Amino acid sequence: MQQPNDTMAEWYQVENIEGIDSPALLLYKDRIIQNIRQAIGMVPDIAMLRPHVKTNKIAEVCGMMMDEGITRFKCATIAEAEMLATINAPDIVLAYQPVGPKTNRFAHLIKAFPSVQFACLTDSEEGASHINNTAKANGIKIGVYIDLNTGMNRTGAAPLKALALAAYIQSLQNVTLVGLHAYDGHIRDTDIVSRRQKSDEAFQQVWRLKQKFEEQNQSNLKIIVGGTPTFPTHAQRKDVECSPGTFVFSDWGYKHLLPDEPFEYAALVITRVISIIDEQTLCTDLGHKSVAAENPLPRVHFLNAPDAVPTGQSEEHLVLKVADATAYCLGDVLYGVPVHICPTVALYDTAHVVTENKIATTWKVMARKRIINF
Repeated sequence: MQQPNDTMAEWYQVENIEGIDSPALLLYKDRIIQNIRQAIGMVPDIAMLRPHVKTNKIAEVCGMMMDEGITRFKCATIAEAEMLATINAPDIVLAYQPVGPKTNRFAHLIKAFPSVQFACLTDSEEGASHINNTAKANGIKIGVYIDLNTGMNRTGAAPLKALALAAYIQSLQNVTLVGLHAYDGHIRDTDIVSRRQKSDEAFQQVWRLKQKFEEQNQSNLKIIVGGTPTFPTHAQRKDVECSPGTFVFSDWGYKHLLPDEPFEYAALVITRVISIIDEQTLCTDLGHKSVAAENPLPRVHFLNAPDAVPTGQSEEHLVLKVADATAYCLGDVLYGVPVHICPTVALYDTAHVVTENKIATTWKVMARKRIINF
């Protein structure tokens, strides 16, 4: 195979890769910056951006967003919220309804970072009451967004029932109704016209609810909406905050599902050939523990071995069928694009940061942990 230091080296090849054990996660800093700037360029006002950090889970990456002027963030776990707070992110929404011990953890986090504006989601009177009681016990108020089900059918109140929930929340003493949240992750059409039409239809439920509430209460509600697939549509709306997440690294799944979106691969995994089984079969060290395994094979596509077809995977091994195994040697490095980058990142303690085709430093994947301090 062609060596990384050849004059024909591609953007992804790393000159000092021989010192990096595999499997490993590589982040390409310049491409991350490019993706962040692409997202900023897609909205008329940077204040519309509230990126979801579930994809990157890395303080330095979130810091790069802040360096570009982004101040609002969304997250899925208490650890992600804490990571953001430690870098002084001013506005953090936990896009999750906390229940059980998680609610106390959230309250303690809020008290530990009084300069940060925190909020979370709720989709029921029971959930809102639990958050209110926890806030009261801790002597604080907690901002909440009503989570709406606009077709994802995962969490969220039915929009028709949300006005009553809003009235109930307003009756509570230790929670403050901030706005509405709607994640339309079920809308993933490759055809942008179809995707836009479905996004518009789902969003109308949110907008009608906002209008009814404001007519009755003479006060404004914020709206947080969407993810990476519907981001181009929501970016054209007024008075909303958009929360794409995967855009910052991109992955094979979205790159091919959403060809209209401008984001480039900025995170790869590397693996090495550890066995040559026969004339057309190799084995590498990229097992279930190293790349997201919730999708069927192939779960990764190799930039420098496009003919390699995964045929089997176990915890520490990935078997590949190739046209000619004699073209490979033991120890050859393969650079792979995960089909789904978000859970792939969560499998690594550290990421190796590439600048100018060299590993320059490492960053901790801090928020892969369930608990950091709180």
